[in-house]
Amino acid sequence: MKLQVHSIHFDADKKLLEFIQSKLNKLDTFYDRITGGEVFLRLDKGESSKMKNKLLEIKINLPGGSLFVKEIGRTFEEAVDIAIEALKAQLKRFKEKLQEKSNATREVLTTMSMAMES
Repeated sequence: MKLQVHSIHFDADKKLLEFIQSKLNKLDTFYDRITGGEVFLRLDKGESSKMKNKLLEIKINLPGGSLFVKEIGRTFEEAVDIAIEALKAQLKRFKEKLQEKSNATREVLTTMSMAMES
């Protein structure tokens, strides 16, 4: 999958970028028509805590639509794992809707062909 990763106000290391790419490549097993995606990495500077939370946004492009997920974690790896699970669920729902549409179209075509034959 062609993936663009944007790290906002910091430089992401190569290991993190490879981790993100490998995790997102696994989404192809759920839906092989993914055309690409964008990942945004941000550091959330909370006033109350000295530790910075990691914000992750992923947008996946598909024929006929796109999927989006936004997650927060203590590390980017944790946020990626959570986001992947959310994207898997979204991909499954997307595929179900596509299948429902194709089944409805097939039924209409079958009905029309039967009507023409009579």
